[in-house]
Amino acid sequence: MGDTPLPRSQFPVTDRCIYLNHAGIGPLPVVAVEAIARSAVAFSDEGGLAYPRYAELMERTREAGAQLMGVPVADVAFVKNTTEGIAFAASGIDWRPGDRVVLPDYEFPSNAYPWMALRDRGVRVDLIEPIGPRRELPIELFEHALKQARTRVVGVSWVQFGYGWRTDLPALGSLCREHDALLCVDAIQGLGVIPAAFDEWGVDVAAADSHKWLLGPHGIGLMSVSPRARERLRPLEPGGESMRDRDDWDNLDLDFDETARRYEGGTANLITIAGMAASIDLLASVGIENVWSHVDGLCRRLVAGLTDLGAELRSGHDTDNRSGIVSFVLPGRDSPAVVDALTDQNIINRARAGAVRLSPHAYNTVDEIDATIEVISTLR
Repeated sequence: MGDTPLPRSQFPVTDRCIYLNHAGIGPLPVVAVEAIARSAVAFSDEGGLAYPRYAELMERTREAGAQLMGVPVADVAFVKNTTEGIAFAASGIDWRPGDRVVLPDYEFPSNAYPWMALRDRGVRVDLIEPIGPRRELPIELFEHALKQARTRVVGVSWVQFGYGWRTDLPALGSLCREHDALLCVDAIQGLGVIPAAFDEWGVDVAAADSHKWLLGPHGIGLMSVSPRARERLRPLEPGGESMRDRDDWDNLDLDFDETARRYEGGTANLITIAGMAASIDLLASVGIENVWSHVDGLCRRLVAGLTDLGAELRSGHDTDNRSGIVSFVLPGRDSPAVVDALTDQNIINRARAGAVRLSPHAYNTVDEIDATIEVISTLR
């Protein structure tokens, strides 16, 4: 089947199908399943005696998450999902009527609803229309939008969920700093597959839960919050874990931690953090650069094969804005029907935005890509 950066033995799903739906839900690797089981057993056998070592694991995971996101460890908080992280940003700002948020149209709901919900507070939420059939978002669109008065936030997905357009975050971060707007990013479709440097790029808030490209469990994720964003975002769920001294339970002074921990209100979900930690460690052990190189190669092979078949490509793998998502339409064929036909052949994929969406990871093989192209060739 060929070499892969991530060992296929970690992914039992490979015994039953060709799994190309990491933009939807990623399968848990064996190490994550084992870590979750160990933590559950530990709390069953030991109760609170197990807490100190899993609290220590939580801090090691915070450090690993910081490295993955390319931010200082002080910028990292745990969230239960992407929506929670984006909502912390959207609802934590001291808004005034007439303030403005810029958001691309066709965003995933996790990065749309928290901002749109501000409209009843007098906040103007303006949607940028992507360009062309690939729904591209060149930086010029944001440049024009940021010239409008009182733009306080640009909210955007690092990678668009439908056609896989990757936003030029370094350029956008520079623009946002120039106009004193916060850059808030839904990072779930990139984190774990594409190398990130959010601090260097000027990203103020980024959030991603672990169940897609991070190959972790549901219900746990990471959020990064830059120092300048922490000055502007009020903690929405303050609790004991938000405070500078988290062990002084007799002190009711509201003294928030100076780091992003201020956004962690209550007891952490240590069992799912253990699973996410194992998945992040697995990715780090082979290097995100190697993960991306392999996935990018698989996507380019998909694009070449689909082009030969006359498919209409909706994802732009001929530009630097490419991602781990390949979306296409077969002329004359209904995309959901194509998805069903592939699924009948044990090739797991999804339809999004009227197209078939394929999203391989670093344990998928060239042979699996060729087999997928062969099945698609029979569907024309």
